[in-house]
Amino acid sequence: MEFHRQPNTFVDLVNIKVSDLSRALTFYQEIIGFQVLERSERSATLTANGRTPLLVIEQPDPVIAKQPRTTGLYHFALLLPSRADLGRFLNHLLQSGYPLQGASDHLVSEAIYFADPDGNGVEVYADRPSSSWDWSNGEVKMSTEPIHAENLLAEGKDEPWTALPPETILGHIHLHVANLFEAETFYIEGLGFNVVARLGNQALFISTGNYHHHIGLNTWNGVGAPTPPEHSVGLKWFSLTYPSEEVRAKTVNRLETIGFQVERKHGEEWVIDPSGNHIRLLVDAS
Repeated sequence: MEFHRQPNTFVDLVNIKVSDLSRALTFYQEIIGFQVLERSERSATLTANGRTPLLVIEQPDPVIAKQPRTTGLYHFALLLPSRADLGRFLNHLLQSGYPLQGASDHLVSEAIYFADPDGNGVEVYADRPSSSWDWSNGEVKMSTEPIHAENLLAEGKDEPWTALPPETILGHIHLHVANLFEAETFYIEGLGFNVVARLGNQALFISTGNYHHHIGLNTWNGVGAPTPPEHSVGLKWFSLTYPSEEVRAKTVNRLETIGFQVERKHGEEWVIDPSGNHIRLLVDAS
């Protein structure tokens, strides 16, 4: 988990919109294993350790279903502490009967993919040791290979899955964008991330501190995909945590220099990427 603390910049909280808060809470508590940190009539903040918020789910009024072929959330990804935890989770998911969308060995990690009842994408994964990652010319080798499910299940079979481990963090977020070149300019020149892998002209993976990726960006919903309506199911915002006020201030200056408006409210900085994704810029308080 060393890639999700100072001196790195990383994603630490995601806010998503759902059509039925009660149904979503049942899924996120019973299928994934979150705890409720705070609850109101139309939103809930979820945690793995009882203290740190990782996910906010919110039911807009009015709300419409997730819109196809738009920008926004592809998936958010929960990083488990160990491979054994991932094995326990996979066994739990299979026993629950909840539908999987996929499971892959990415060389740097192993991942399980599914969606919440509204179609918001979720990944649960475990990293391989960073010493085993293969780097060449500043890029890390990633792939999509079949996962060794039997081996993974065997590693996690000793204990049942009862809840997310307290050490679980938000590992990364993957976004649909309208234009990869514009996204690269914003996230690299503006927000200060580095490109660590490319998938042709379709996807880009970026990070700080030589992580395999804190953010994924793709145009799989189509080049020029529109921003979804404000009240549709999907991503509302996500937050980035910078290591210091100085680093955040330099980021804000870069963003404004290349033409992006940064809104300041309640001691926070907010910016919208070229595809309409809202981002909260925070400073590490640890």
